[in-house]
Amino acid sequence: MTANFAALAYVLASVLFIMALRGLSGPETARMGNVYGIAGMVIAILTTLATPGVVSYAEILAALVIGGALGTFIAQRIEMASMPQLVAAFHSLVGLAAVLVAAAAFYNPAAYGIADAAGALKFVSRIEMSLGTIIGAITFSGSIVAFAKLQGLVSGNPVVFPGQHLANLLLGLVIIAIAVAFCMDVDPRWFWAMAGLAFLMGFAIIIPIGGADMPVVISMLNSYSGWAAAGIGFTLENTALIVTGALVGSSGAILSYIMCKAMNRSFFSVILGGFGGDTAAAGPAAGEKPVKAGAAEDAAFIMKNAGKVIIVPGYGMAVAQAQHALRELGDLLQAEGVEVSYAVHPVAGRMPGHMNVLLAEASVPYDEVFELDQINSEFRTTDVAFVIGANDVTNPAARDDPQSPLYGMPILDVDKARTVLFVKRSLSPGYAGVDNELFYRDNTMMLFADAKKMCDDIVKALG
Repeated sequence: MTANFAALAYVLASVLFIMALRGLSGPETARMGNVYGIAGMVIAILTTLATPGVVSYAEILAALVIGGALGTFIAQRIEMASMPQLVAAFHSLVGLAAVLVAAAAFYNPAAYGIADAAGALKFVSRIEMSLGTIIGAITFSGSIVAFAKLQGLVSGNPVVFPGQHLANLLLGLVIIAIAVAFCMDVDPRWFWAMAGLAFLMGFAIIIPIGGADMPVVISMLNSYSGWAAAGIGFTLENTALIVTGALVGSSGAILSYIMCKAMNRSFFSVILGGFGGDTAAAGPAAGEKPVKAGAAEDAAFIMKNAGKVIIVPGYGMAVAQAQHALRELGDLLQAEGVEVSYAVHPVAGRMPGHMNVLLAEASVPYDEVFELDQINSEFRTTDVAFVIGANDVTNPAARDDPQSPLYGMPILDVDKARTVLFVKRSLSPGYAGVDNELFYRDNTMMLFADAKKMCDDIVKALG
């Protein structure tokens, strides 16, 4: 394949990647967006394999078979509730790949076309390699920490210590100094010192971040993985990798901004903060507060006689895999003449769009699903708000209590509905570790049960 034809093919692949992102921006076009992305990746892979410099086809084929088999196995077995940690794990692989490619190019620059006349690594390639290695290493180790927190292997509490921010700043300055030294003197010791400290930096900046900020962390790591790929793309002089990395990096950064805005927090407050954990906020013990508990039959009666019901899904629905039962419940209510809609908070669940994907999986009509700013004013005229596991994003303290750690975060105003039916296993706080005063309101009825079982029982009661 000629260089001109390869460049044209990479441009075509890049256009398809852009179309994929455009398609993934809405649920109606998401399926076609995936098709565009797959087509672009196939073209990029085949173009790379057809370039003259590729000679080890047996090894590449073996890697494709192994990787494809692992990917298929994981895709078939993964549950939607575990999708956030899967995304974090995939981000770690992108970061590790960037470091490994950089290492391969460092030890054999001539094979990658980045050697000067003397056979040494070009100066500009040293800069590109440094950026790709540092960002890739941070992405890898940071994603591992995010995976461990999401999977419950380590506590979701922030891990903080005195002088932490100063230590991180000094570590960052040392990494930059070593990167400068590497650019001036191509020495393997500088390269591996830079990579090793960047790995440590990834742990250091993600460990202090608590569970409540995990959606932002996921989108942030997504951005990091893109910039790591772009940096290595420059090293390899691969147009498709540069464009794809830039697309992922910029879209991840934009999404991080949107997530921070949805939580009324700045990006730096997330990185430098320590918000969210497993410990409930100070205050009266849950058992000392009055709670109105109900059963599935009570909920069925109330919703069947309502004129308007807004369903608010959360992580509890994801864990119980209750989306299909919830869809059936909504259909039965609509058959009774009840107006049913779904309200989704931007940071509900453990990753951006988590609830939207679950509802789409259950074939909930797109025109019944509304974002916070579209539906929040509707709760005042709603007979029933049916909350299924959405804790922090419905906590009135975020709106009313200046002393609350959640204060200022936009929430779904479910407490303004005439009746709130809240499905939860217990009165434990949400992922942010803040007790939800909504549980104890006069217009709230707690439905203590597994989300899927409760939905199934309500469906039976409605039938």
